[in-house]
Amino acid sequence: MGDAASMKLTASKGRLKEAAVLFARLGLVSFGGPAAHIALMRDEVVRRRNWMGDQDFLDMVGATNLIPGPNSTEMAIHLGKRRAGWWGYLAGGVLFILPATLIVLALAVVYVRYGSIPQVEWLLYGIKPIMVAIVLFAVWGLARGTSKTLMPILAAITVAFLYVFGVNELLLLAAGGLVFVAIKAGWRNMGHALLLLPLAGGMPVLAAQTAGGYSLLTLTLNFLKIGAVLYGSGYVLLAYLRSDFVERLGWLTDQQLIDAIAVGQVTPGPVSTAATFIGYLTGSYPGAVLATVAIFLPAFVFVALLSHILPLVRRHEVASAALDGVNAASLGLMAGVAWQLGRAAVTDWFTVAALLAAVAVAWLTKLNTLWLILAGGVAGILFRVVSA
Repeated sequence: MGDAASMKLTASKGRLKEAAVLFARLGLVSFGGPAAHIALMRDEVVRRRNWMGDQDFLDMVGATNLIPGPNSTEMAIHLGKRRAGWWGYLAGGVLFILPATLIVLALAVVYVRYGSIPQVEWLLYGIKPIMVAIVLFAVWGLARGTSKTLMPILAAITVAFLYVFGVNELLLLAAGGLVFVAIKAGWRNMGHALLLLPLAGGMPVLAAQTAGGYSLLTLTLNFLKIGAVLYGSGYVLLAYLRSDFVERLGWLTDQQLIDAIAVGQVTPGPVSTAATFIGYLTGSYPGAVLATVAIFLPAFVFVALLSHILPLVRRHEVASAALDGVNAASLGLMAGVAWQLGRAAVTDWFTVAALLAAVAVAWLTKLNTLWLILAGGVAGILFRVVSA
């Protein structure tokens, strides 16, 4: 009996170490935004490590799309918990966030000292088309692995088209869930489906404070509020931050805010690490720590709740149909994001060649995507040096 318990403990520690190493590494190489991050996670946990199947993975993607907060961070938390329990829950989230936080903090120190940020955009020249290829390959793999009928594919294509033309992603997710309930479970159950779809902005908003003296408590409460109600892209985050820290509190200028978002976008990991930058600008190291903890804390709370609810969803006809619709819409959103990333990243013959080469390698081999990203970065630097 003691040997069995010892073996179980050893296996548990092994799974925790595996999850910790994986998400720390992903935190260092996850460029390109949430869709690219999720594509990297799918490659690791479904394709390479067989922690779960595509259906389970897509269920998580659909569910996390319906809760506020940074989706890729929530996926890391959820996947960590699935692999290694509650310690994995902490390790997955914290170690995915930590590398980007430290990089952003270092850039904030340089910014405060020298009044500007290094020109780092060129570092991403060769990486961006690789990330587009990874997202496209993930969308293809998820669609092939989970869609047993034509309906989810048609829904995903429709959502991708509407998203590219500016329709709100939350509206598309809600519509996907409701349409699938209507088709699979009958129109009489539409009222039940509405209960499954949270409303953006429905979270309680913490007390606001007008412009005045600086306070670490006010900083923390405002980032807690943002983390609890944030849906959408980095541009939505920009709107929240500007409303609170530029217009209402007057702690930042517009240029400082733009620089904070830019740093969050050109570093790996979630763009919400812009909070680290703002925290340091306004409150030095204590401000950076509190702002970072506050903006990500709601994600840990939501995933803890979601992990208890998600296993029950598939047992209920209406809830399962709604989740199928949200999953199809999530695939469409990923495809739409890939199109938008591609328009920005694939701009000349070199980036076209990098994209096609990455798709071919991903299709024909099981090469770790880390090597594709590193190869893209090195190739981009060499191309810039030669063509300069």
